[in-house]
Amino acid sequence: MYRVLLVEDEEIIRKGIRYSVPWEEYGCSVVAEAENGAVGEEKIAELRPDIVITDITMPVKSGLEMIADTREEYKYIAIILTGYSEFEYAQQAIRNGVSDYVLKPLDMDEMGAALEKAVRLAGDSQYLQKREDEAEAVRSRTALPPLSEEKVTDPLVLRIVAYLKENYQSKITLADLQEQFHYSERYINQKFQKELGTTVIDYLNRCRIQNALELIRKGELPISQIGWECGIGEYKYFSHVFKKYMGCSVREYQSTLK
Repeated sequence: MYRVLLVEDEEIIRKGIRYSVPWEEYGCSVVAEAENGAVGEEKIAELRPDIVITDITMPVKSGLEMIADTREEYKYIAIILTGYSEFEYAQQAIRNGVSDYVLKPLDMDEMGAALEKAVRLAGDSQYLQKREDEAEAVRSRTALPPLSEEKVTDPLVLRIVAYLKENYQSKITLADLQEQFHYSERYINQKFQKELGTTVIDYLNRCRIQNALELIRKGELPISQIGWECGIGEYKYFSHVFKKYMGCSVREYQSTLK
């Protein structure tokens, strides 16, 4: 469902639009109303509508001012309601990116046509924006969010961190650490949680994925081998762990480096 915001200072017109248009037939639903551009601006920021239908002349803040101040940031499709006396403003608004205008008194066939056009544009806009957002999110993942290792003061945790960084390529379990450092598994994990806010296994996986990222960026090894090189193992499990920590597949990450 496309989310629609109605901005109109005349309540009778606002309610008339809300209850006369068969929104569901257009794949839309009205999420809120606003009585002027200032309130409309607040609703836009709060609700992120896909389509905004607004009057031009309103108290406090006009519809055109509201659109000028919000549309670029929030990427919605705008339809304006206008009288004959404001026709020039409507034409100017169209040139400035407004989808369509509907003349008052309102003709529901005109409103339906304008809404159909807005829905098509919203679909294209959402798709393109989503793809761009996804690509940018993947491009930005050059490293995992760092843990605050500089704040670690516990000697045992420092020793284990150094050990994990040195031996991340090997199979390491809590039982191995217990044997290596002569403390119980529970005690070791408690110390890690206190100092780093995470478990030993999570920290170890972070080390492995960070090194996997470096290997992927170098491009010297096939993806099928990188899981083994960074200590995680076969490709299927490596892919699962990679996506858990990076939020995208290995192939998606690799494609952003080309």
